[in-house]
Amino acid sequence: MEKADALKRLTEHGIRPSLQRLAILDYLIKHPTHPNVDEIYQAMSHDIPTLSKTTVYNTLRMFADNHVAQMITIDEHRVCYDGNTSPHVHFFCKKCERVFDLFDEPAPKIRDSFMVDGNLVSEAQLYYKGVCKDCLKKMNEQTGPEFS
Repeated sequence: MEKADALKRLTEHGIRPSLQRLAILDYLIKHPTHPNVDEIYQAMSHDIPTLSKTTVYNTLRMFADNHVAQMITIDEHRVCYDGNTSPHVHFFCKKCERVFDLFDEPAPKIRDSFMVDGNLVSEAQLYYKGVCKDCLKKMNEQTGPEFS
């Protein structure tokens, strides 16, 4: 996605574009590694010296609130962001702490709000927690194939 596409996404969601907002969205889209605030700030602060961690945090919250990006809350210590807003499943590895996409898994699809047991649902996320196949392979190499 080019910056022109980032500009289009921001304006379609009613967000006034700025240099920092465009750069943060562009970074999120070009780095589908589900970065957190610190990672984004560290990666961008050299190119944008006026960028503050608070600006990154506030911008990402605004993106999540306006469905420009997804905020994924793994636990009280790990919140990461995804520039891909299409419905898809995430996986969090408890060993290496990576978050990645599982596009082949069925994901909740919400186009409009709907009621469930008297509750209004406006968005849904699904993610799994466990041990990724790379970490399982390393564990099996060290201890034998107990997790196959």
